[in-house]
Amino acid sequence: MSKISKFFKGGGSAASKGRGGPSPQEALARLRETEEMLSKKQEYLETRIERELAAARQHGTRNKRAALQALKRKKRYEKQLSQIDGTLSTIEFQREALENSHTNTEVLKNMGYAAQAMKKVHENMDLNKIDDLMQDITEQQDVAQEISDAISNRAGFGDEFDEDELMAELEELEQEELNKGMRDIKLPSVPSTSLPSRPGKLKRAEDEDEMKKLAAWAS
Repeated sequence: MSKISKFFKGGGSAASKGRGGPSPQEALARLRETEEMLSKKQEYLETRIERELAAARQHGTRNKRAALQALKRKKRYEKQLSQIDGTLSTIEFQREALENSHTNTEVLKNMGYAAQAMKKVHENMDLNKIDDLMQDITEQQDVAQEISDAISNRAGFGDEFDEDELMAELEELEQEELNKGMRDIKLPSVPSTSLPSRPGKLKRAEDEDEMKKLAAWAS
């Protein structure tokens, strides 16, 4: 078993026995304090890294020993900074998991309260009475629908006439209007002058006259 596991096992058990364990709010507050402390340490290390890098540039090759010492310190600070980054990631993950667990616990608690309230409300309800009530409501709705249908139906005025007879009368009226319209139409008068003969007959008469003239000239 690792030292960390022994530490948490021993210390955690003692704390749990003494205080009954920290509340989620207390644990979250501690985790946030740790995150804030490590963030400040990050800022400090980043500042020291910049200083050591500036010192190494300043000494350069003129003072190799001082420059190398500055670079070594910079490497140590960078290593610490990397470790803090990993620690912050672990703490952030733990804090989010604890927040989710606390939220789920509150949700389940509220759901339990709601279930108890529903149970208390239903204690005074009789299922048989509810069924009877719903049946009465359904019956009254049916009666209301029948009344509405009766009111909305036509009273029967005009239904005593035969629709076929009415259609026949309508067709007669339409035929009368059509005949009247035909009588009112005036046809154009026939012209008194004779129409010219057809072009074919005129051409034939002209040809016969020409033939007669040719025969007279030849004789």
